[in-house]
Amino acid sequence: MSAAELYRDPVYDGATDPTVVIAGDGTWWMFYTQRRATHPDPGPGVAWVHGSRIGAARSRDGVAWEYAGTLEPDAAGLSLRPGAPPAEVAVTHWAPEVIHDGARWRMYLTEIDGVPDRWPGFARSIVEYVSDDLLRWHRRGPLPLASDRVIDAAVARTPDGRWRLWYKDEAADSVTKVAASDDLAHWRDEGTAIGGRPHEGPSAFELGGWWWLIVDEWRGMGVYRSRDAVAWQRQGEADAVILGAGAAPGPGFGHHGAAVRDGDDVWFYYFGHPARAAIVDPERETIDDRRCAVYRARLRVESGVLVASGG
Repeated sequence: MSAAELYRDPVYDGATDPTVVIAGDGTWWMFYTQRRATHPDPGPGVAWVHGSRIGAARSRDGVAWEYAGTLEPDAAGLSLRPGAPPAEVAVTHWAPEVIHDGARWRMYLTEIDGVPDRWPGFARSIVEYVSDDLLRWHRRGPLPLASDRVIDAAVARTPDGRWRLWYKDEAADSVTKVAASDDLAHWRDEGTAIGGRPHEGPSAFELGGWWWLIVDEWRGMGVYRSRDAVAWQRQGEADAVILGAGAAPGPGFGHHGAAVRDGDDVWFYYFGHPARAAIVDPERETIDDRRCAVYRARLRVESGVLVASGG
């Protein structure tokens, strides 16, 4: 790994979509999509992006990480197990969002039937799991959202006391939709939170007296701010991003990540491609193009502007 890289997945070198939480005992946990970047025979087309499990890593300080295994399906839901995932899976797992609701852990996981080898035409859902220990997860079931092409959940309790879930809706030109709940059991649609150019991977959090929503625009991260976490305004001009080319470690730019608070600090964990500088046709990528690494940046607010600096 380079000095800037925090973590590389030891199984397939495809750690993406990281989310980080800090347990009560001080252990930092990272959950991520374990893309099959170096699989010797993943299948045709974009099958290598699918067929993934959720990988997990542990740390004492958020910097030095140790691989902990994968979340594997069992009769109740998912359980953390060491070792490599199976060669073939019945359900693809993507982009975990993990939160603590004050009593227990909840995970909002993207699930896709099978291992698609192309992008269009495959249903995707966001499924809720609950856990008391981050090791064993009980499956609650899919959430009733705006379509059957939904991925990349982000969940937070907002200033009006309600919980909100932001997500990418591929059936709505890949913008961010939002649903609200009073109890995390019943959800209602609140329409589009962030429109405009296609994007994915929302992450919502409070910092410096504002609420912030960061989205992956595949050229860096678009930033939006709000007083109430309902009405959002873009930071800067339409093409303004953070962690864009030249601002993120490596030759390229930052992709899909999530924020975690540690005392007064807010860290944004995200992934990038150490060996490529631009988007590559997924059907023509080399193994080195597919490899991923996890990085982090410290977030701070300066005169009402969200700024990212090296981790």
